[in-house]
Amino acid sequence: MEKAALAATGETQDSPQHRLDAARHGRAEVIPERLAVITGGNKGVGLEVCRQLACQGVTVILTARDEKRGKDAAEFLRSESKLPNIIFHQLDVRDDNSVTSLAQYIESTYGKLDILVNNAAVSGIVADEEGLKALNIDAETWTSGRAANLLKELSTSGARIVNTSSLVSELKRMPNEKLRNDLSNISIWDEDRIEAVLNTFLEDLKNGRLEEAGWPMMLPTYSVSKMFINLYTRIMARRYPKMRINCVRPGFVKTDINWNLGVLTPEQGARAPVMLALLPDDGPTGCYFDQTEMVNVW
Repeated sequence: MEKAALAATGETQDSPQHRLDAARHGRAEVIPERLAVITGGNKGVGLEVCRQLACQGVTVILTARDEKRGKDAAEFLRSESKLPNIIFHQLDVRDDNSVTSLAQYIESTYGKLDILVNNAAVSGIVADEEGLKALNIDAETWTSGRAANLLKELSTSGARIVNTSSLVSELKRMPNEKLRNDLSNISIWDEDRIEAVLNTFLEDLKNGRLEEAGWPMMLPTYSVSKMFINLYTRIMARRYPKMRINCVRPGFVKTDINWNLGVLTPEQGARAPVMLALLPDDGPTGCYFDQTEMVNVW
């Protein structure tokens, strides 16, 4: 699971270690002061996070599962927004080989990574977008739920990891009381236990036992994945205290993942992830943000 958290060294362009690494690998590239990877960067909030970070002088590796869409998105930002510091690299976060390829590219080309924004996601269901719009469900009702790892080792300093979360990740939405209580206690969790519980969820999903077993019924796969992203964010923040690792709900943004039912623009939705990606060294870590406000959901 740790492969899913891209490594970052936080070394500066002029550090002796970077000059040594560049010489060792025969690299001629200028190492950027700050390098970021954005998953799912070809559209929606991810694309806007790429744009806003690049506007702050960060060199951004925009990644996307679809190579053509990713290249088109990167070219759009370079040409329309005049941002030459945008690079495309294909990435399918579900494919270990794709993850490894990106990790090797970053290591051999730059030797470091400063910012990772884990944005890529799918809702887990297929819906009639026009039919949903026709219901005229307001944003509060929809979001309330009533609408029924790249490198193997992480740096211990300098890095920022931002995991995109959701309102459906709040533990009060977990009907299973024992699991709800367990999820609030990070001291009992490690990767093996997380994998075991997720495998149980998948078995219950396959066997039609979600409600019986006390899993969330509102977007179950999406909800459960976000709950465990929140948990893993806290685990990683405790494990690497010098890094700033947080999760964030961007808000109810009008994007494909909610069938364009959102009320915020991608520009508005990107503000919080960008804020967390650029946190100072003494900024919060292991926290959940509802847009730009830190809140307790566990």
